[in-house]
Amino acid sequence: MARNNDRSRGSKRAPAAASLRPRRGKPKVCIFCRDSIPWVDYKDANLLGRFLSERAKIKARRTTGNCNRHQREVAVAIKTARELALLPYAKRTVAERLGGRGGRGGRGGPGGPGGPRGPREDREEQSEAAAGPAAEAADAAVEDLDGPDVGAEDSGADDDEA
Repeated sequence: MARNNDRSRGSKRAPAAASLRPRRGKPKVCIFCRDSIPWVDYKDANLLGRFLSERAKIKARRTTGNCNRHQREVAVAIKTARELALLPYAKRTVAERLGGRGGRGGRGGPGGPGGPRGPREDREEQSEAAAGPAAEAADAAVEDLDGPDVGAEDSGADDDEA
């Protein structure tokens, strides 16, 4: 029985050994330290834009290669630039994806209720279905007011003024 316990312990230690492997590729270097930039300027939108993702989120240190001190300064500078409308808080994506998480369409994407239609088509159909007979009655009432009956009574009102 002791053997089974030893085997299970050995499998738990295997992931720790994987973390001792050497890194691949060269490590990233903080550009502020490398170029000896004295401070991070919040007005330099082009430089700060390098530290934003395509959705305008602040990138992590492991992605940018900044040191701890400069990453904090970059984050503060980006937040200041956002308040002054030099940088966006969020950007919209150009490509519209079908399915996936969230969204206004049916649940579950193309296979879910509502099918692969977009949210705009769903809203148009819902508004037409909700309007139904009430909308037709309202349209008929408007036609009664503006319809040909108004033109027939035209002679009575204009003759008195003339």
